[in-house]
Formats: sequence, C-alpha cells, structure tokens
Amino acid sequence: MKFTIKNLGLLVGIQPEGVRRLQGAEMSQTGSLRNAWLLVDDNGRIADFGAMEGSTLSANAEVVDANGGMLMPAFCDSHTHLVYAGSRDGEFLDKLSGLSYEEIAARGGGILNSADLLHETSEDELYRQSMVRVNEVMAKGTGCLEIKSGYGLNPEDELKMLRVIRRIKETVPAVVKSTFLGAHAVGRKYTYEAYVQAVIDMMPEAAGYADFVDVFCDKGFFTVEDTARILEAGKRCGLRPKIHANELAVSGGVQVGVEYGALSVDHLEQTTVAEIEALKGSETMPTMLPGSSFFLGLPYGKAKDFIQAGLGVALASDYNPGSSPSGDMRFVMAQGSIKMKLTPVQAFNAVTINAAYAMGASDLCGSITRGKRANLILTRPGWDLTKLCYTYQTPFMERMWLGGQPFMPERG
Repeated sequence: MKFTIKNLGLLVGIQPEGVRRLQGAEMSQTGSLRNAWLLVDDNGRIADFGAMEGSTLSANAEVVDANGGMLMPAFCDSHTHLVYAGSRDGEFLDKLSGLSYEEIAARGGGILNSADLLHETSEDELYRQSMVRVNEVMAKGTGCLEIKSGYGLNPEDELKMLRVIRRIKETVPAVVKSTFLGAHAVGRKYTYEAYVQAVIDMMPEAAGYADFVDVFCDKGFFTVEDTARILEAGKRCGLRPKIHANELAVSGGVQVGVEYGALSVDHLEQTTVAEIEALKGSETMPTMLPGSSFFLGLPYGKAKDFIQAGLGVALASDYNPGSSPSGDMRFVMAQGSIKMKLTPVQAFNAVTINAAYAMGASDLCGSITRGKRANLILTRPGWDLTKLCYTYQTPFMERMWLGGQPFMPERG
C-alpha cells in the first residue's frame, strides 16, 4: 500500500544510505526534519521524505495526516529469550528473600527450571505462549528482534525451540533473527565436558535454522577455552558468533568474542578498560541490557565510557523469564538515559540503528533511510526524544506500521 504521512511535527532517525552503525561522537547525532512528510512505496519501503514547505505530495498515494506527531523508526531489540514455557515467578520470591541469580542457579533453578518446563511443553503450545510475548513487544513498538534458543539444553528440545523461532519468523510482520544458544547452561544428565561436546555436535543441524551462535561465557557457566571451541564449530557451519559476557564477572568473554569476529558482545555489567581496548577497531557491537540490571540489582553497563572511547553502544531488553521479564524497549531507552546517563539521542540510537546492527539487520531497519523497510512509529502530537525518555510511562503511540502495513499498537 503506497501512502504518504504528512504534517509531521518531527521526523527523527534520518541516516544516509550505507550507514550501518554509529560510534563515538556519532552517537550524539541523529538526522531530523521539522514539519515534514514521508512516502512509503507499494513494497513497504521508505521511498522518500522531505520538508512540507514547497513540497508536492504524490497524487496517487493514500495520505495520513500526522497532525504534528513525531515519526521515528520502530525499536530494534537485538537480545531476547522470549521463546520459553510457563513462568519462573517462584524464583522472584527467592530473589526477594535475598538469593542471588548465581545462588538460584547453583540450586538447580534458573535456566534449568525453564528447560524442565520447556521439555514438558508441546511445540504448538510453546509457539502459542511465545506468540503472546511477540505480539506484546510489537505492540510496544518493536519492529525487529532477535530470539535465542537456550532453554532446551539437549538436542531434541533445542531444535524444538529453533523450529518455533522459525515459525515466528515466518508469521509475524516484524523482522526476526534466530540465535542458537545451546551453551546457555549445562543440560541435566550431562557432565560439563560431555555437554560442551553435545553443543558442538548439535551445530550442523542447528545451523539449518539459526542465523547466529551464542555462548554464555561467564562465571559459573562456560569458560573462555570452551567458548572458543563452540564458536569455532559454529563458524564452520556458517553461524556468526554473538556472546553473553561479563554479566556476573569479568570473564574474558568480550576478548574471545572479538577474536572470533562476534557481531555483538552482550550484557557487560562488569567491564574494565581491557574490554574497551579489545573492542576498538573491531566489528563487534557492545550491547548492554539495562532491564537485567534493573531486575537483578546489578551494576548498569558503563555505556558513556564506551562512547567516550570512540565505540558505539546498543541497548536491548534481554526479555526472559528469570532476569528481565519485559520487552518494553521504550523502558530500555529510558533506563539508558535515567540510569546510564545517556542523552536521549544516544539512547535512541542505541535502541534503533545500533541495535539493528547488533543482529545484522541495519540494512533493513533502525533508521529513516530511503530503501529501508517502513517499520515506523507515529507518536501523538507534541512528542520528541527527550519527552520519550522523561515521561517514560505516558502513552505516546498514535499509529505503527511494520513493513508498510498498519499494526495496531496498544492504546493507553
């Protein structure tokens, strides 16, 4: 459907063709136009945009009057675990009683509890439960997301997860990327050594479904040495690495991720100058997960230090049942400003173009660029990026499009 959105109070997130990520001082800038219009073509792509003054709008396109609202690219969420079964709200009570994430995991809870629930859940039911969450995050403004396996922890159930992710990818209007995270924890009935080998043995079949391979390289989970073995096996099967690292300790996961060409290294609640130095000059996007810091009471990532060192930063939700049970990317953006002291523009870039880069989708999503998918949010009149972070619970969405097709957001 070809249509024009006119009378935009603000068009924000404009980037030239070919820009895939922003780094350093670039993080503080985003192209914008006031009193603007934007044209979407019949293929659901951004065809053109410009200032209203002196413009001649396409005569053969439907017209949407923005009435002074702000138009922005839909949010991109490069780190989620939203395919899971049941709930871990019982562990929430354990946390309130003072148990740490590590203590719950050491008692056989955490990820292993999710694996038990997933094993007992049929594939169709797992898809049904997961689609509730997928629709939830799209309704909150997410137009591109990555989904990981990692609650199977054996060949049969990991593949069940990957099939569900593929089914989601084929049925929703958002862009979806898939990651094989067999190395999320050691599956029950395995020794550590046997499970590392099992993950390696799963790789060829997993590669038929996934875009990436990921490893939880952290204290109490997988070592740097075994992370390298798993990433090497993934690369042989055509899977580009992503990494969970430095959530619980300075683990060496950032360095091994960079060595193996990881597209992103994620979490980074615990970092030093060494991690920043390792990332300089690499293609790897440091990705921080403020929702996990909020829910677990962990330190927030030192995003400003990374930017001041000339690096880019992405922010993602980490939507999962145990440590970040929310996929609200507007709240993630607000935390980037409120807790991590990013400017609203820096936080916006971190949840749009840089998050798209962190899942290999910035050629499709994450900015207002001619030729990109029209994944767009139109706000109510009078909004800008500062207000988006400041009044972070006030309803703001008027309309939304995914691939140029209307998607009805939740109304406040």
